[in-house]
Order: sequence, then C-alpha cells, then structure tokens
Amino acid sequence: MRNMDEVDRALVHALQLDGRAPFTKIGEVLGVSAQTVARRYRRLRAEASLRVVGLPDPHRSGQTEWMVRLTATPHAAQDLAHQLARRGDTAWIKLTSGGTEICVNVQAPVGGHSLLLRDIPRTASITAVSAHQVLHRYFGGPTAWTGRTSSLSPSQIASLLPVHTSAGRPLTPDDDTLMAALQHDGRTGLAELATATGWSPATVARRLADLQAGGTMFFDLEISPAVLGATTQALLWMSVSPAHVDRVGKALATHPELAVVLATTGPANLVAHALCPDAAALHRYLTERLGSLEEIRALETAPVLRTLKAAATR
Repeated sequence: MRNMDEVDRALVHALQLDGRAPFTKIGEVLGVSAQTVARRYRRLRAEASLRVVGLPDPHRSGQTEWMVRLTATPHAAQDLAHQLARRGDTAWIKLTSGGTEICVNVQAPVGGHSLLLRDIPRTASITAVSAHQVLHRYFGGPTAWTGRTSSLSPSQIASLLPVHTSAGRPLTPDDDTLMAALQHDGRTGLAELATATGWSPATVARRLADLQAGGTMFFDLEISPAVLGATTQALLWMSVSPAHVDRVGKALATHPELAVVLATTGPANLVAHALCPDAAALHRYLTERLGSLEEIRALETAPVLRTLKAAATR
C-alpha cells in the first residue's frame, strides 16, 4: 500500500492501546468521524494485513515459551515452515538466513512436552535443530514496538488506555473457545463471542475484563512492518556473560529498533528482533548501538526473509 498518513498511524497506535476500542471513541480522540476510522481500518486490513488479535501471555497463563531454530535444505524449508504454521502451539514463524533456517516461537504447558522437542516432522531435509527456552521477556508481547506507538499525544493515550477495575483471573479450559475466537479476530463483537462460548454477552464482557486486568491476556496487532517504514528485519542472537545479561537486556529494551528482547537458554542467551528502514540502518545499529555494548561477546545476525505466521493462527 502507499505510505501511511498521520490518521493511519494514529489509528494503529490507538488500536495498539486498546484493540477493542469503539470506532466512535477512536474518532473522538483523533478528531475524525467514526466513519473515517472504520474506512481506514478496512483499508489497512486489506492492504497492510492489519489484524487485532487477543493473545495469552504465556508467562501468566501456565505456558512455557521456546525459540526453536531448524536448518533445512532450501527446497524443503518453506514446506516445513508451512507445516509448522498449521500447529496450534506455534505462535510465530520466520524464514531466515537465505531461506535455509526456520525460527519458530513455541508455547507449551508448563511441565508438558513441546511439540518441537518431540514431534518435529522426521525428514532428512532437516540438518540441524536447536531449542532455547525463554527465561525472561525484556520487551515485546504486551509492550509493543515503538514503530507502532509514536503518533498520539500523552493526553490522547490517556483517553484510550482501558481502565481495569477487577483483580484479574487466570485462564481455564473454559476459556479455550473464547481465546480461539479472539485469536482469529480480537474485535469480534460480544454477541458473536457469546454465541461461540455459550455465555451471555455480559458474562463475556466480564471475563474479558478479568483476563486483561490480570495480564493473563492482551490485545496485539498484526501489521506489515514495511508499511510502517521497516523494510529490513533480522533476528539477533547474542552471547552475553551471565553477570551482564540483565543489564544488557534492559538496555536493549530501550532501543527503538527492537520489537522483541528475550533472555533464553543456550550459547546465545539474548535474542532480539530488529526492525530497520533498510540494510544501511541495520548496519549502523549493529556497529554503533550494539557495538557500544562491550558485554556482548558474540553476535549472529539472521536476516528475516519472510514471516509465515505472526501473532496467532489465521
């Protein structure tokens, strides 16, 4: 699509703050009509793959999170990635490193066995596998990349941030149908959610409020980073001495170039997802900002060629 204008960017920022905010409320805050908001939303969905999704926070919903790297022969990597994308416990999948490596974010029950640790498709096309448990999230998930959240003023942000009055509740198996509907479309109406769950609309509204208040679930956006000016992506695998992981992780969480910062197990104990305007900007970031952090002993940069699955199952 063409470059986004100020209204488009403000709408993205508003939906990042409250993915279920009514168009009338967003219009009032942005100073445009609800019809304009609805029209822009439909166009962004069609041309920029915009989608609001309701997601569980794995660390607050009884899940463990893993980063799994699979290296495959070039002709097999895309087919394998598509197979993995159909699995319910894969949260996102990226094809990296010239199309020969697949990076998969996997969520599994605490104490359970992850799909990709025991059930990777058995094929000679896979030449290497490594699995890294996520120990701590410094940035990402409920905290959005700043490329999406730099358009509204503090007063506009305050007007759109949802107010939670309940104490919060954990997820239970009874929430499975609700979460499946919200992962498909986080803006699904209360009446439709009531039909899907068999609850009343009032019960659905209360349950949503409870889950959000406790941080058990959050609403996120899927949108093409390119329309926001980030045409170059890379996964950064960093090796940092244990004594400095926390300091470096917190420092990385302040970098506007990064959308995700995770502490993981394995030789590369910090992983980040970089979004930059172009290759030259990525080079400057690596050599200047990351280069100034002497605690980073080794860095592997894996360019992202394609995202086959984003925040949730389509």
